[in-house]
Amino acid sequence: MRALALIVISLCTALTPAVAAAQEAAELRKQIEQLQRQLQSVTDRLQRLEAQPPPPGPAPATPTVAPGAAAPAPAAAPLSAIDLARPRQPFSLYQQRGSGQLLFDIGVAGDFVGNITQKNVARAGGGTFAGQENRFFPREVELSLFGQIDPYASAVVRIEAGEEAPGQDTGVRLAEAYMTLLTLPFGTQARLGQMRNRYGWSNEIHEHDLPWVDRPNVMRNFFGPEGLQEKGLELTLVPDLPFYIEALAGIFNGDNETAFGRQTLQHPLVTGRLRTFFELGDEHAVMLGMSVASGQTGDRNRSTILGWEARYKYRPDGWLHPLITLTGEALYSLRKVDVGVDLDGDGAIDQVDKRQRNHGGYYAGLEVQPFRRWAGGVRYDWSQYPINPGWEWAIEPYVSFWPSEFLRFRLAYKHTDRSTQTRDAFNLNDASARKVDEILFQASFILGAHPAHPF
Repeated sequence: MRALALIVISLCTALTPAVAAAQEAAELRKQIEQLQRQLQSVTDRLQRLEAQPPPPGPAPATPTVAPGAAAPAPAAAPLSAIDLARPRQPFSLYQQRGSGQLLFDIGVAGDFVGNITQKNVARAGGGTFAGQENRFFPREVELSLFGQIDPYASAVVRIEAGEEAPGQDTGVRLAEAYMTLLTLPFGTQARLGQMRNRYGWSNEIHEHDLPWVDRPNVMRNFFGPEGLQEKGLELTLVPDLPFYIEALAGIFNGDNETAFGRQTLQHPLVTGRLRTFFELGDEHAVMLGMSVASGQTGDRNRSTILGWEARYKYRPDGWLHPLITLTGEALYSLRKVDVGVDLDGDGAIDQVDKRQRNHGGYYAGLEVQPFRRWAGGVRYDWSQYPINPGWEWAIEPYVSFWPSEFLRFRLAYKHTDRSTQTRDAFNLNDASARKVDEILFQASFILGAHPAHPF
């Protein structure tokens, strides 16, 4: 028995290396087969890539001309009228989007305003924010969606929410929704939908982007507290000239009740604008423009408003922000109104005459930003009223602080003085609002994407 056990042990000891070697060989064969499959997969992918057509290469470089030699004739023929009328090539931005990426950007902006004023002004409702005196409220919370539709068009949708009056729920409305055709013939672009009209500089700026807490008095008096917002079409042309000039023409419904109000394309609101921009060296830049809007009022009278705009910035060499900014706009309204006439003195209106009302106004603002996060400025307003007699002036110094580029706080003081001719218009609820003193506070934030501001 002992001999048989020794024989078995000897056989196991002799066979163990052979079994281990066989296992190692099988594992090695499996790894080789796996590497062969991976190599075959890479080979197949390379063959598919080689079968695709090559991407278009860069344009050939312009041949170098030796000094004194004649320049070669251009290879391309001059553009014909048909070539100019063809749509432009699509933008490369759309083609560079990766798979799974959104074709538009999303942003949220919040703007909160508070004010403190006299009790009599609050009772008369004669403050800057009528009906919201001595309150802190969300003036504008904006959801913005904007980006490329395709290589030839872009779109913007803005939804706004804000408190309209004390005690009411926060209202939500569609502020803007328009698309822009980017590649029309002759270098033109078209914007159609519901939009803030590009009339002057400040009208197209949203409240949270303004350099002041409130919109200038002359703009609110002539276009209402929301400014000029219309539904229609705007065409833009930037001609190929040695200097920059932008021409704009638009046709709209005329829904703005303060300035127009006819609300039909049979008698549309027509707008136009010319704007230029130029630099004075590397540190100075100037923008000048002129606008016009002409339509009919709700009582079918002609209303035309002319506007002039100017903006100047001084940015020292090496600075990332302007040190000095000057902004000014002037409006002049030519408007017919219906006036009842008492011919026999009995107190009853015997006939209605049409009278001409030519009134105007302006504002001028100065802002100084010596530090990146701090700025201070002042704005002066003077304005008549589009229909009623009288005028008002106001002065508003303010200071702004940015903890970051996405967050801003602003504190201002505003004094408004109205002429005695308009006393009745601001004498409500047995209170007067002819002289108004207000402390204004603003807090604004930005989440996500935000479009660039105009100059």
